[in-house]
Amino acid sequence: MNNTALILYILVMAGVTYLIRMLPLALFQREIKSIFIKSFLYYVPYAVLGSMTFPAIFSSTGSLPSALAGTLCAVVLALYEKGLVTVAVASCVTVLLVEGIVAVF
Repeated sequence: MNNTALILYILVMAGVTYLIRMLPLALFQREIKSIFIKSFLYYVPYAVLGSMTFPAIFSSTGSLPSALAGTLCAVVLALYEKGLVTVAVASCVTVLLVEGIVAVF
């Protein structure tokens, strides 16, 4: 790849990133009053994060049982409203323990 192509790629990425951030400000100059649109925009970040994270859960461990155990641990702790660090550490420890058990058998 030559320098001209690299600079062109960077400029295109910068332009696309700028447009994505600038267009909502330009299009929606007044406050959004629709309850449907407000609720839709409120949940979009969570839906995108979930759709990016959830498939990675099952491919990031060495086996499906450890992935399921870690996910179950995270869901249970999240339902009990534990903190993010607590949920993450407990899920990682659960995956580690299940991986150890699976390796023995």
